[in-house]
Amino acid sequence: MTEIAFHFNVPDKLAYSCRLLRKAYLSGASVVVTGEPVVLAELDQLMWSFSPAEFVPHCRAGSAQSTLAASPVVLAESLQDCPHYGVLVNLGQGIPPEFERFERFIEVVAREDEDRLAARSRWKHYTDRGYAMKRHDLATAGEGA
Repeated sequence: MTEIAFHFNVPDKLAYSCRLLRKAYLSGASVVVTGEPVVLAELDQLMWSFSPAEFVPHCRAGSAQSTLAASPVVLAESLQDCPHYGVLVNLGQGIPPEFERFERFIEVVAREDEDRLAARSRWKHYTDRGYAMKRHDLATAGEGA
């Protein structure tokens, strides 16, 4: 069963995602990031300049098959035709279809009310289906500042 973790109270969703993706890349994980097109475009831009000394190779889901297969991080609006199913990171407001194909699933939730309300709905959806949930509250962990 997919392991689901919620990362709550994230002050800057995109910057946090860059750090999370860098950590996953350095650990050897294969990651798919999903969300709305504008959010993925902003993340793509930020990843090119976030940490010049520690670039995280990534591509968009519409890239050539050889690029997709070689990329440890894939930014995808849809999970259809994703090249790997290690870790899924959701930056969107909805429940990604077919998330259960992934070994691990991370929901990144900002401090804003709209994001928090959508996350509560997703949390309920997952718990109603029997998923064990992990909660990482950045406000209490000292990472939210």
